[in-house]
Amino acid sequence: MLKDFLLGAGYVLRGLRLIRRPGLRRFVVMPLLLNSALFALGIWWGYQLLDSEVIPRLPGWLAWARWLLVPLFVVTASIIVFFTFSLLANLVGAPFNALLAERVERLLGGAPPDQGGGLWRLAGEALRSLGAELAKLLYLARWALPLLLLFLVPGLNALAPFAWAAFSAWMLALEYADYPMGNHAIPFRCQRRILRRRRGLAWGFGGAILLLTSVPLVNFLVMPVAVAGATALWVERLRGEAERVS
Repeated sequence: MLKDFLLGAGYVLRGLRLIRRPGLRRFVVMPLLLNSALFALGIWWGYQLLDSEVIPRLPGWLAWARWLLVPLFVVTASIIVFFTFSLLANLVGAPFNALLAERVERLLGGAPPDQGGGLWRLAGEALRSLGAELAKLLYLARWALPLLLLFLVPGLNALAPFAWAAFSAWMLALEYADYPMGNHAIPFRCQRRILRRRRGLAWGFGGAILLLTSVPLVNFLVMPVAVAGATALWVERLRGEAERVS
């Protein structure tokens, strides 16, 4: 188990090396730029609303507070970006992530199904990703409530943070392994069975991703790194398990 855990964590570094390949960079840059543009638009709209609607309508006795509102807005916007960038990146970048997983698999000598390209492919991936995310949310809801209740049970609440961290690592492994396995039309329930056969790999990989998401600025690049690493993990370690499960 320990050997698999360390091996799984190492695939995050493998993903970091893979996304630097020239043929893969555009699948990293495009969702990052699109996500940044959405945040920039939202921040610009919020500032315009503050400047044209909020500040002019302040009562006279609050005029002294006007100089505090812009710095407060900047701090609030920064906090929102930090905590939601990765979440929005996963939603916006999902179609690009499937394409990235396909290219990485071909690069590593795998054989992903040929699904064509263009806008129709992106639209199809967006629909598939929406269904996959819904399945993952239902799975998360089923397990999250019992784990959260552990925090309220005396004695067991000391173990609750460790149980939650282990579950978070497991969910991140499921999240990113879905892209290469989804390209092969493997349903979510089968993906769980495949990863359960190699729990050490899944926890090591998901734990390393969880650690990176807590590092400012680095968390902006977690998504493509995780997709590339999960694809390498699929090609080299999990594809054989999929054949046994099926």
